Formats: sequence, structure tokens, C-alpha cells
Amino acid sequence: MVLENKIYEDINIGDAATFSKELTLDVLQEFANVTGDYNPVHLIEDYAKGTIFKQKIGHGMWSGSLISTVLGTKLPGPGTIYLEQSLKFLKPVFVGDVVTARLIVIEKLEGAKVVFDCNVVNQDGGVVLKGNAKVIAPTYKVSVNL
Repeated sequence: MVLENKIYEDINIGDAATFSKELTLDVLQEFANVTGDYNPVHLIEDYAKGTIFKQKIGHGMWSGSLISTVLGTKLPGPGTIYLEQSLKFLKPVFVGDVVTARLIVIEKLEGAKVVFDCNVVNQDGGVVLKGNAKVIAPTYKVSVNL
């Protein structure tokens, strides 16, 4: 896999990028292991049945982390420095859901800073979270072989 970036001077208002991923049981467990967030609403079916969701739900920050994936691998891509993120969680993500992070450039600022409108939607088009991100975009081309 080759990752290439888009440098600040080539980024335009309205540029967009997406990344999609399915929340599987393995992904759910791996995220818990990486973060240490073992809240039973994410991992224990019997516990989750007693919640308002009636089933296990994905970690909200798992959905949010897909925004970081877009920023670091697609737009702007490698070399991007994350500065700020706001998130509002609107709907749960369930095991089997395929969610897509959609980012759109809404502002360019001095110092190679770029602001994105961020939405994560499920396979039915329901917005599960929304917010904004601010990054420092790369000012030189980067191509990385993984």
C-alpha cells in the first residue's frame, strides 16, 4: 500500500475524503484492548441487554478514530498534524454496522491549518457522530510504502 498526501497549497474548500469500516466483534475487542476501555456495554451481551441500546455498542471513540484515519492517510494524508477535534455522538454503532467517516474542507487558515467538517454515518445514512477537526497540513509531498 502506498500513502500519498495532498499539500496545503493544493487543498481547496470543498475537497472531501472518506473511509469506511465494519464494526466486528474482533474490532470491538481489539479497540478495548488497545484503549483499556472495557466498559461492559461494549463487550458483555447480557449486560448490554439491560441498557437503553439492548445490545453491545461500539466505543464512541472508535467511530471518532475513523476521522483520524482519513486525516492521516487520505486528506491531507501522511505528515498531517492533528490540532483539534470536536465530536457530538448522535447514534450508537452496533456490531455489523459499516460506518463511513466523511470529511470536507471548510476553511483554510494561516500556518497551513485546515478545518474539516466531519461526519460519520452508518450504512443506512444515519449520522452517528459529527464535529469539526483542525490540522496542520503538510507543506511538502510525502509518499510512504507500507
